Amino acid sequence: MCANCGFPSAPGHWTEAGASTPTDRLRARFRRAQLLQSVLPAFGLSVHDDGAIPGVTLSDRTGRHEMVDDVSEVWRAAERMSGRVIDPLDPQFLAEACDAEEREDT
Repeated sequence: MCANCGFPSAPGHWTEAGASTPTDRLRARFRRAQLLQSVLPAFGLSVHDDGAIPGVTLSDRTGRHEMVDDVSEVWRAAERMSGRVIDPLDPQFLAEACDAEEREDT
């Protein structure tokens, strides 16, 4: 149980596989949020993970926000909030995501 929010402890996400310590898991969460933040603005959305609550907060430009537990929920919520179909496996989407990641690494 989280002492801050009262939510049950969240089980690890599959993307954190190999993260052997709590610090590594937190680092993986922040990296995942950073990658999402690099691609979601194209849909008028932003994501924030403060590490204090399970999941991330997805927001749009009008101030609406939704808390989601994992990456698969991010895509469903992003589609609802943006009113657009978002396919993270679409070749154009992947190319834009890779370009965004390369810009961050420089």
